[in-house]
Order: sequence, then C-alpha cells, then structure tokens
Amino acid sequence: MHPNQRAGLHQQQRVRRYAADSDSYAFFNVLTGPELLGQVESLLPEHRERLFPPTETLSMFLAQAMSADRSCQQAVDEAAIKRLNGGLPRCSTHTGAYCRARQRLPVEMVATLTRRTARVMAERTPPTWHWRGRAVRLGDGATVALPDTPDNQEVYPQPRSQQPGLGFPLCRLVGIICLASGALLDAAMGPCRGKGSDEQSLLRSLLDVLESGEILLGDAFYATYFLLCALRERGIDGVFEQHGARRRRTDFRREQRLGARDHLIELRKPKLKPAWMSQVDYDQAPDTLTVRELHTGGKILITTLLCPKQTTKAALKGLYRDRWHVELDLRNIKTTLGMERLSCRTPAMAQKEIWVYLLAYNLIRLLMAQSALLAEVLPRQLSFKHTLQIWIAWRQSGAQSDDDKLAGLFILIAQQQVGNRPGRIEPRAVKRRPKPFPLLTKHRDIAREEIRVNGHPKKLK
Repeated sequence: MHPNQRAGLHQQQRVRRYAADSDSYAFFNVLTGPELLGQVESLLPEHRERLFPPTETLSMFLAQAMSADRSCQQAVDEAAIKRLNGGLPRCSTHTGAYCRARQRLPVEMVATLTRRTARVMAERTPPTWHWRGRAVRLGDGATVALPDTPDNQEVYPQPRSQQPGLGFPLCRLVGIICLASGALLDAAMGPCRGKGSDEQSLLRSLLDVLESGEILLGDAFYATYFLLCALRERGIDGVFEQHGARRRRTDFRREQRLGARDHLIELRKPKLKPAWMSQVDYDQAPDTLTVRELHTGGKILITTLLCPKQTTKAALKGLYRDRWHVELDLRNIKTTLGMERLSCRTPAMAQKEIWVYLLAYNLIRLLMAQSALLAEVLPRQLSFKHTLQIWIAWRQSGAQSDDDKLAGLFILIAQQQVGNRPGRIEPRAVKRRPKPFPLLTKHRDIAREEIRVNGHPKKLK
C-alpha cells in the first residue's frame, strides 16, 4: 500500500474512532444543539406565518452567500424545487416575497448569531491549538465595494480620486479573528472617508471582545501609543510591526539593550490629543509606556512582551509570521465566498449582507474545526475552499445527519490539507489578459447618449 494511502486510512480510522464518542461533535453540535437554537428563537422578531419565515429566509440568505450564483432568483428557484420534491404546495418563482422577507430580517439577529457562534468555538478550542497556551487574536481591515446607488454613496462615499458616476461606494471592514480556529469573533464597519473611518477607530470599538491574557497581532497600522495603553489596561499583550515613520528613527544602541537589535524603550504620551479622544480619557492615559522593540525576520516589531527569556526573538518571529493568516482569512471571505462586491442597493441591506457572509464564513470554519479535532490536525492545515465545496454538495444532496454520514463528511473535509510552503513568494500580477474593452471614463448616462447619436465605437483590434 502506498504511504499516502496508508496515512489516509489511518486518518479515517482515527476519525471514526473519535466519532464513536458521544461528545466527539463538540463543535458541530453548536449548529444543532439546544443552546444555539434557543438563542435563535430569542432573536426572532414577531412574525406571522409566511412563505419565507425568518429562519427559512436566513437559511436561503446563507445559501446565497455560499453559492457561485448569488442571485435572489437562484435562491427562490432552489426553494421552489425543494417544496416540489417535498410534496409541499407549489410557490411562485418571483423574487418579490423573498426580497421583502430579507428586508424584514433583523441585522442584529444575524450579527449576534455570528458573534455567538464564534465565541462558542473560541471557548471550546483545545489548549494545544493555542500559542504557548495563550489565545492569539488577529486584527486587520479590508474594503468592500457596494452597488453605485445614491443611498449607498451617501453613507459609504466613493474615494475622492474617482469622478462622480465612475466609482463605487466603499465600506471599510475591520475584524478580529481567532488564530487557532479561524473564527471571526467580531467586526465593525464604516465609510472610508470622514471622522472615525480609519482602521484604528473601528478596531478600538472591538476591544471589548478581547479578554485578559490574550495576544493581539496586527500590522503597522495599529502600533500606536493609545492602542498599546488600552491593551495594557485590559491585560492584553500586543505584537505589531513598527510604524514606518518610527521605524526610520529606530536606534537599537539606545535605552535598555536586551540583545542584538533588541531593546526596551520608553514611549511618551503625544502632546496633542487625538480628535477622536475625549479630554478625560487623554488625561487618564499614562504619561509613559515601556515597550520592546526588536528586529527579526526582516521586520521591526513592537510588543508588550518585554522579557527576552520568556519570549525570545525566534518565538516572536514565528508568532508574527502567523499574522499572515488574517490576510488569507479575509481573502476567503471576500474572494472565495464572494463578498468583494455586494449586491444590495441600500446601506441597511448591505450591512445585513456583510453579516450574512461573515456568518457563512464562521459556519465553514466550524466544520473545519470539527474535522480537525477528529483528525488530530490543526484547523489551519485544512482547506477552506475544499470545505465550502464539500458543504455545498452535502446540502444539495439532502443527506440526513446521522453519525455514520457525519463521520464520512468530516473524513472528506480532512482529506484535503494545504501545503506547507514557508516563505512562499508569488507576484501580485494577473497572467490572463482582460477583454479589450475601454474603461468607462464618463457618466453612464452620457455614454449612452453618445451611443444613441454616434453608435458603438469600432471594435478594438
């Protein structure tokens, strides 16, 4: 027998052995257990019996987020076929009733389910998945494009560099993700322009999701004095890349040296109060803060982990390398699930659509965590896209969730593991050429009128 076949057989046996334990589905039972179902019932709005009640609407909305065809028509067509196959009365395939049902769905219901699902996953994460026994959280931001409607432009204006009618509204999203399980614990969103629209402000609104003893990893956007003070006040350690302006002034020969390119420095409170900060909070902030600066892995890091014996440079280098996972997680949300361009035409529905995507992401992460637990691997070793494809096929098959079939489902998910490619470098370029259409450089109404008068331009060679 080939070694890979032997390893796969051992993994299947291991999954089936653990699946025989009544408590083995510690993660998967979150989806169907009384705890979450009770929470869903408490979040439901008052409603009368309709063709699309809140739970059915949310289920269809989630299926849209996980489907390659994300249209409302596809969701309604699937529901009509299921009713037909289930012997239920036929329903119309027009999308009006479903779209109105989506509008009635409370955004706070979807957001709360996303947070609670992630929190249950984080609480049940085995200690061996953590970094040196400590939970690590990843913070980062991204932007999402919305349809170009007046309502969306008013709340999420397009960049000033784009001419009116030529750009798209942009929503900024900042999330905190569990390094061990990949679950998104919480998220904040806002416009990309105006007061409080930066990543720092959105991240500060999420600090309550962090708990004492945890570690927050972030890029150079977050290595600021007041954020480090806020983390220290909560008993949370931070590891960030040094900000570019400060990096150019770093001199490791000064202050308390800990080793080669490693020292403790004393930061002083900025003399000018930030516009977002109240005078009371500014006065209560400490005048100085001791942090550690070190050069490792080609980067200058700043951290509140001060002891070089307890936390070596090599350990911090490996920890900060794991920050890249948040980039992959955001790629999975935006590209694999398809949240990069939203379809809802109003700000309220766009926010709801974002939370549905985040809930779908957490449910896929839950399946990965369950499979990893049974297969005795780390969730980060499994493929997100493969899990999504398996789940879509499972849902479309209508399979019943008995123990044998669930064990087979988790075996299939655990079969595909991502390659170990340390230090992988790929060009940020696209090989396939786009279609030779010119860019739209004027308002669409003007372009239409020119076509009516002059016809379409000659085809480009």
